[in-house]
Amino acid sequence: MRGIEYRGLSRIEGPVVITKRSRNVGFNEVVAVYDREEGRRLGRVVDLSEDWAAVQIFGSNTGLSAEDARVEFLGKPMEMRVGHGLLGRVFNGLGEPVDGYGNIFSSICLDVNGLPINPYARIYPRDFIQTGVSAIDGMNTLIRGQKLPIFSGNGLPHNRLAAQIVRQAKILNADESFVVIFCAMGVKYDVARFFLDDFEKSGVLSKVVVFLSLADAPSLERLVAPRCALTAAEYLAYQQNMHVLVVMTDMTNYCEALREVSSIRGEVPSRKGYPGYLYSDLASLYERAGKIEGSTGSITQIPILTMPNDDISHPIPDLSGYITEGQIVLDRELFQKGIYPPVAGLPSLSRLMKDGIGAGMTREDHKDVSSQLFAAYSKVKQVRNLASIIGEEELSTGDKQYLKFGEKFEQIFLSQSENENRSIERTMELGWTVLTEIPREELLRIKKEFIDKYLEPILKAME
Repeated sequence: MRGIEYRGLSRIEGPVVITKRSRNVGFNEVVAVYDREEGRRLGRVVDLSEDWAAVQIFGSNTGLSAEDARVEFLGKPMEMRVGHGLLGRVFNGLGEPVDGYGNIFSSICLDVNGLPINPYARIYPRDFIQTGVSAIDGMNTLIRGQKLPIFSGNGLPHNRLAAQIVRQAKILNADESFVVIFCAMGVKYDVARFFLDDFEKSGVLSKVVVFLSLADAPSLERLVAPRCALTAAEYLAYQQNMHVLVVMTDMTNYCEALREVSSIRGEVPSRKGYPGYLYSDLASLYERAGKIEGSTGSITQIPILTMPNDDISHPIPDLSGYITEGQIVLDRELFQKGIYPPVAGLPSLSRLMKDGIGAGMTREDHKDVSSQLFAAYSKVKQVRNLASIIGEEELSTGDKQYLKFGEKFEQIFLSQSENENRSIERTMELGWTVLTEIPREELLRIKKEFIDKYLEPILKAME
């Protein structure tokens, strides 16, 4: 029967304890473990056999002994209390308040594992989100309900870029502002402090819900933290009809915790030691974004992951790229040139961009200009490789023009200050300005009517 306590443990292996199995117990159900001093700590069922259950404890096993410990199967999955009092609060990775204000007043408790969304109930994302960052708005557009991760590396300014997006993001032609769910997994305290200070300075802290599972927290807490954050997001989006922007950092730390737990459980490792279910586990988080029928709210996800050794083929970014709708890739070479944000022009991609731009959404010339900038910057990369072999002096006149375009594109279009909030009109204007470096006959991806309407006035003003 559920609720029966079992005295004594079969064995203790780090954060995992083995105990007798209760009838009808299931995976991920919550368990209370009591030590000899009646100290209570929670855990969850991570493995089952016919007679035994493996329970992973949230926290350390200090003070536990196999003879004196008591185990109580609570007969329910892990839940989080949600309500109107979520906004402006700070929780740990288990959804417990850590800001000194106690529990929120609400009787609503939701399963942190979420409920599957009926694919038929999903609404296709089409609303353009203006982030104020030209590299994103102009070429890798973020759409409301999209999951668009930032692929970065150690030492690159991914936190600064994410904080800028949180400050500036808005839905064009609408007065609705975003509520922000910020989830930190395994990050150092100074990173968490940076975000909290930035939210406070920009005045958005009252519309932010923070979940902090810092580097000194147990591995299992890192696995629960994003699920608690997304549970809060689902409540605010689908029950309170709010537009929610979820920022999760760092997904690499989450995957490392998953690998650690998998190793403790003795599972057969897959690529680079990660469990074989890494793809489906990440998908269970990423797929909790979107818009559904019956609610005017939405969840837009910006997961941040640092690529080990800047390797985009590493399992974590590789699998994330299959699940999400594109990626913003930060480039170390651009960063070393002093360009902020150092968004790589070619590997970055937004798969939903085509459905959220154009006349009536951004501007009629957006699609053409973006395509032309991509094509021209691709040619710049080829010319730079050629110049490194034969020398810049040996290049043709046309190739030298592309080199000049590349410099102008990086310094004028990509580069902007951390507090600069560019409108989509300003971004498009800068796009046309850098395209003046390319001969008109090579603007093959732009309709003639747009060239006459937008490029000619800039050329006349430059004369």
